[in-house]
Amino acid sequence: MSTNNPIPRPDSAPRVGAPARPTQRPSSATPTAGTAVKPAVAKKAAPNGTSTPVKPAPKGPPTLVKPAPKAKARRARLLVSKVDPWSVLKMAFLLSVALGIVTVVASIVLWSLLDAIGLFDTVNAFINEIQGKEGGAPFDLLSIASLGQVASFSTIVAVVNVVLLTTLSVLSAWLYNISATLVGGIGVTLTDD
Repeated sequence: MSTNNPIPRPDSAPRVGAPARPTQRPSSATPTAGTAVKPAVAKKAAPNGTSTPVKPAPKGPPTLVKPAPKAKARRARLLVSKVDPWSVLKMAFLLSVALGIVTVVASIVLWSLLDAIGLFDTVNAFINEIQGKEGGAPFDLLSIASLGQVASFSTIVAVVNVVLLTTLSVLSAWLYNISATLVGGIGVTLTDD
């Protein structure tokens, strides 16, 4: 074996001691595997005929939707010049019925609570102690204010309130319409803020 024969090397590998050769690009337009292609910079024509390079778009996540600029709050000044008495009648009736139901339920719950804590027995004992044995029959508060009597009294009050509130609200709407024809109504400022 002779040691004078050099080992064959591929053409792309640099020789030891030889200056490095610059790599050549392939002549085709499509890049081959392993080669990086520098993107071409587009040039924009200026009005005077010269061309200026256009900067490429910044890298990063693309913005899908730009936030809308904050608009100024719009204001509208309106006048309530007329109120429909029929709509006032319907609303007042429904609200007064709801208030009547609340009144009846609240009075029943309050009576049950007072009975549960023994208030009626305490009042009976206190009045009988003041009255003494000479007062005759012992005092019984439940004969005056039983649950049935309290519920029926609160129901009567609720029905009277429904009639009165509905009538007064329609009368108020009618009076407002008359006064609004004279002075122009109530001014209201609306905004979409």
